[in-house]
Amino acid sequence: MASSPLRFCLDYLSPYAYLAWLRMPAIAARHGRELEPVPVLLAGLLNAVGSVGPAEIPAKRVYVFKQTFRIAHEQGAPFTLPPSHPFNPLLSLRVTAAVDDVAERTRLTTALYSAAWGQGRGIETPEQVGAVLTEAGFDAQALLARAQLPEVKDRVRKNTEDALAHGAFGVPSVLVDDEMFWGVDSLGHLERYLEGRDPLTPGELAKWTNLPATANRRPEGKPRP
Repeated sequence: MASSPLRFCLDYLSPYAYLAWLRMPAIAARHGRELEPVPVLLAGLLNAVGSVGPAEIPAKRVYVFKQTFRIAHEQGAPFTLPPSHPFNPLLSLRVTAAVDDVAERTRLTTALYSAAWGQGRGIETPEQVGAVLTEAGFDAQALLARAQLPEVKDRVRKNTEDALAHGAFGVPSVLVDDEMFWGVDSLGHLERYLEGRDPLTPGELAKWTNLPATANRRPEGKPRP
């Protein structure tokens, strides 16, 4: 395996992250990289960058369902809506963070995503999460207890802060080397990067980074001069 893993920043709340996750094991295998699921709190990312989630915008909430349904059809992926959305993913994120072994954490991530978006089950309560853990062969009681430990709760927070420090602002975000790829539609770009065929050069990136802005959106309610 190459020294730098594919660090997949996820929140079970996102159907886009679910659809991207289904493709990640094959991408990692093709390019000889370890796949590492990193549970982060999407709400924390959004709060830090001053943004809102797609489901918080009524028109976008409807569009997200239509788009992810179509993407799932293209991928041949099972896709069923969970009982509610947005839902509270915190317990599932903490349970995932409680698993130290990367291979086992990967297996648990797949099980929780399958339950939520493949089977349309809730993954919010201890009873719901415990059922998924048991079905996947984990010790549900032990993991649910471990998820309540301060160091495990802190791990999700630190994962979120680390993702922000590496440029993440949403999920799914894949961190690899010094790059960040966001969204299920960026996975093709990720593969080209891993193949050494990324068309983006440091010079082109510098042009965008240093490009001046000559217009700014007016604050809400402020009249135009």
